[in-house]
Amino acid sequence: MTALRPRITLDRPWLEFDLGAPMQVLSWALDRPGLVRARRILWREVRNADLPQDLDVGAWLADELAARGAEDAVTFLTSRDIRAHDIASARAGAVQAQAVATVGLSNAERVGHRVDRTGHDWGTINVALHVDCGLSEAALLELLAIAVQARTAAVMDVNLPLAPGRATGTGTDCVAVAAPQGAGQYAGLHTDAGEAAGRAVYDAVLAGARCWMDTVRRPEDTSLRA
Repeated sequence: MTALRPRITLDRPWLEFDLGAPMQVLSWALDRPGLVRARRILWREVRNADLPQDLDVGAWLADELAARGAEDAVTFLTSRDIRAHDIASARAGAVQAQAVATVGLSNAERVGHRVDRTGHDWGTINVALHVDCGLSEAALLELLAIAVQARTAAVMDVNLPLAPGRATGTGTDCVAVAAPQGAGQYAGLHTDAGEAAGRAVYDAVLAGARCWMDTVRRPEDTSLRA
């Protein structure tokens, strides 16, 4: 068992989740997607002016990461004000999990449908999860599924209505899960890893979604818009 010593550092426009040691990270992030080895997961806050239509976003982000000395990081892009990030921890048995989430729902979708968002700002949900138990590659895949399930449950529980039905996520969500490499073969809902991970992700995304919903319902408060 690896001691859980992740650290979260806000250095706007960056948010850094230092995992405490290099470990396996699985995601579909823009930078270093797939199964990689990394010590940190980053968010880069962007605005429309940062990303003109003809920009090569991948090359731009690579330059930004190089300037920060962070080419090794798994990296999200988000239009959410990263000051609004939410952190949640949970323990089940011997497993500790920690999740960090930024939540914007301005391009919310219901799975199986698409809403025309032409001309609108796009928000997103980005979630990073760390568990402190050693997992196999297969178990890490299962952990990613649990994290996505927890994110969806949280979004559904804030009850954001769309024409096709209640929102289940956004069109640009991304999730990254991290764990030490080890012998654990399972991380489903019946396991300590799955329970701790699911609760941490659910709590972080729910807090972020509620914050976003409250912000939208108070138009005079624009400090945390996305």
